[in-house]
Amino acid sequence: MKAFSTTIEINATPERIWAILTDAAKYMEWDPGMLRLEGTIAPGQTLTIYTKVAPKRAFKPKVSEFEPNRKMVWSSGMPLGLFKGTRTFILEPLAQNRVKFSMREEFTGPMMALIGNSIPDLTATFEAFAAALKQRAENT
Repeated sequence: MKAFSTTIEINATPERIWAILTDAAKYMEWDPGMLRLEGTIAPGQTLTIYTKVAPKRAFKPKVSEFEPNRKMVWSSGMPLGLFKGTRTFILEPLAQNRVKFSMREEFTGPMMALIGNSIPDLTATFEAFAAALKQRAENT
């Protein structure tokens, strides 16, 4: 298994942050790592994502969990669980208008032995995403 994560406190309501996280059309306005996001961020929907980390490759995660204002999970991978990437977004209210935002991605499966080393370190990308989300939620 390989995993990357980030956590940040945001001075906004869970509803405000959730609205930003689920507005696919506006990701390119604030997410510094996003080139293009196609699809609707809703339960059971499959997205098509192009990122600066891998601009020529389309990632196609499915929105596999969706608890409004609390938790969302995007999952993708190879058949039979040979390789799987699972990105989890969690909003944890701390006080009125203050939320702890966490994002974690885990890569698992038997193919990790072969392709695990080709997965780039996503730490800086995750931290930039969280900082940009904070900026967007607190200042727009």
